[in-house]
Amino acid sequence: MPVPLPVLAPPALDLSVVIPIYNEEANIPTLYQRLRGVIDPMGVRCEFIFINDGSRDRSLELVQALAEQHADVRFIDFSRNFGHQIAVTAGLDLSQGEAVVIIDADLQDPPELIPQLYQKLHEGYEVVYAKRRRREGESAMKLFTAKLFYRLLARITNVSIPVDTGDFRIISRKVVEALKQMPEQNKFLRGQISWIGYRQTYVEYDRAQRAGGETGYTYGKMIRLALDGITAFSDVPLKAATIMGFSVSGIAFLVLLYTLYARFIAHDYQPGWPSLMVSILFLGGVQLISVGLIGEYLARLSTNVRRRPLYIISKTNIPITLAPPAAPGSSLL
Repeated sequence: MPVPLPVLAPPALDLSVVIPIYNEEANIPTLYQRLRGVIDPMGVRCEFIFINDGSRDRSLELVQALAEQHADVRFIDFSRNFGHQIAVTAGLDLSQGEAVVIIDADLQDPPELIPQLYQKLHEGYEVVYAKRRRREGESAMKLFTAKLFYRLLARITNVSIPVDTGDFRIISRKVVEALKQMPEQNKFLRGQISWIGYRQTYVEYDRAQRAGGETGYTYGKMIRLALDGITAFSDVPLKAATIMGFSVSGIAFLVLLYTLYARFIAHDYQPGWPSLMVSILFLGGVQLISVGLIGEYLARLSTNVRRRPLYIISKTNIPITLAPPAAPGSSLL
């Protein structure tokens, strides 16, 4: 006898806006004003969910003040910094809207684009992401590395991940529920959303420079995010390590044949340490690269096997009785 699928209760709200924050006190008041300026005319039932990801400034204080003045402002305060992708995940887990917008607090992504994203969603799409035409106020190195990463990821993964996009997008409740079934510790949400499927489209825009404060995305964090994206959706690095191993073994075999020929047949053997050192260093470098790649995959497997909570909530004003069941890997203390 087939088991009936669970029937989800209809969402109580039309729209949720998920906003991860980390040291964003300079931008929160302006961001909220601009959000209200575009959301209120839409005439939708909306909630604004701010996730404080271990900020060291007055970000949480400002958000709590907004929550005291406006009933539709929610906040989630982490026990420490868990990272941008985990903060977005927490907002999605506790969101109540039929549709959910993900937007950063630095005002590089314009809130004024939300009505256009919302309209596109109601044309029959489940995901509408914002695609960048231009990126102002960013260094040439960051633009180059971002462009290189997106195109490299698109070529080595078996999932069609849109290039020149970030997390700024709107997704339907179907996609949110699907994301809750993906409890990976090393989150790469834009890749997971692409993997889920459904009808997806985009809206182009020009990305502005940061309004205030300093970015929390250092080059180190961007490299970790890139590794999360590559290891989560591609095994090409492991295949490349295997190919390099066979290639080096083949070269070493040819060098061995040449050495035997020079020593016993041609009698033109000139002993010397340079060639030996080059061979050792080359082989050692290939081995270290291969071991490092394997280690990256094993580290992520180990993290998922431990099944630690994705995040720990220190406090929130979202009523637990109204919140959906906690996703695997979340904890409220």
